[in-house]
Amino acid sequence: MGGSHVFSPRMAVFLVMAMAVLSRAQGASAANYEFLAAPETDLNRVYRLDRATGEIGACQYGLKDASVGVTLCYASGEGAGPQAPSEYSLIASRHEREGGIFRIDMRTGLMSVCYVMNDAVVCTPPAK
Repeated sequence: MGGSHVFSPRMAVFLVMAMAVLSRAQGASAANYEFLAAPETDLNRVYRLDRATGEIGACQYGLKDASVGVTLCYASGEGAGPQAPSEYSLIASRHEREGGIFRIDMRTGLMSVCYVMNDAVVCTPPAK
């Protein structure tokens, strides 16, 4: 019979630290997107933000004859595509008839207003 393997406290600390690092890495990859409903009370639109790039898209429900309906999605248009790498977030106004949202750069404080125009999500130029 070979040598005996001893489980030391040092080994336990190493394993706990390794599990924490793996858990944090998995959590970070799962939190790449943020979602926010448009504040307009009669609009079923949800915006999607890539937190690292600032790219925004949107989807909403649409009726379709003799079916359960369809998901209508809008791609990123002018100003809504990838921005400089940073930490982005979404904020909705409290205006009940506002269909757009604010894209916030959490590092610089710059803001853009984003909304659906024609068949794409568009955003105003960032400003403070």
